[in-house]
Amino acid sequence: VQLQAFGGGLVQGGGSLRLSCAASGAMFIMFRYFDLGWYRQPPGKERELVAAITTDSTTDYTDSVKGRFTISRDNAKNTVYLQMNSLKPEDTAVYYCKATHDITRTTYWGKGTQVTVSS
Repeated sequence: VQLQAFGGGLVQGGGSLRLSCAASGAMFIMFRYFDLGWYRQPPGKERELVAAITTDSTTDYTDSVKGRFTISRDNAKNTVYLQMNSLKPEDTAVYYCKATHDITRTTYWGKGTQVTVSS
């Protein structure tokens, strides 16, 4: 069982990045039954929820990214995405993806990917 996040990097303020998180392993054969989320942990701060998408593709965002970030999922590819536009220096963080089975509530975390936004 593995979640692999990628797509991070260094970008100038106002720029865009697209993060992807691909799931693999026996548990993710039924990927469509997982609620998915992107979290981030800025330097010296606690991890926080950025965006979430449920099994029926209902989305939710933390206030600071509304209108700038978009979460989406492709169940055929076992992948969740985070499109990040109009990036700000305060978006700098390690970004993590999380998958939670909607019935058992078993949770899996991916390894983080660093996003750095320069001013």
